[in-house]
Amino acid sequence: MQVHAPNELQRYRSRISGPLLDRIDIHIEVPSVKYKELVDTSPCESSVQIRERVKKARDIQLERFKGKRIFCNASMNHKLIRKYCKLGQKEQDLLKMAMTELNFSARAYNKILKIARTIADIEGTEDINADHISEAIQYRSLDRDIFFG
Repeated sequence: MQVHAPNELQRYRSRISGPLLDRIDIHIEVPSVKYKELVDTSPCESSVQIRERVKKARDIQLERFKGKRIFCNASMNHKLIRKYCKLGQKEQDLLKMAMTELNFSARAYNKILKIARTIADIEGTEDINADHISEAIQYRSLDRDIFFG
């Protein structure tokens, strides 16, 4: 197993340009799995259950975009984002705070909304709520590393 010093990883990440990174929808760090977690026999969601939730979300998206020549949330343009990613005041305030505190770009803003819409679809909920926005923001971890490395 190869272990890298934090500054070595930061130096590598800094070589990825902000504009290029901005075009990637989801970026997260995946930590290694601890032995205890590997041998844990607690019940968890099966692959079949996960696949079914994803299939339902895809069906929701196919229905949403019927006749629009797109097939998933990731392909939404600005007009469709405004139509299908409406937020309540609490969600708007949360996203505004993230945008200003984390210095996200306009492109990251749109990606967060699309991801939040997908999370809501996977949960089978019509509205995007604050939990969906929070989770979507977490999927922009490399954006945060650029500014707060």
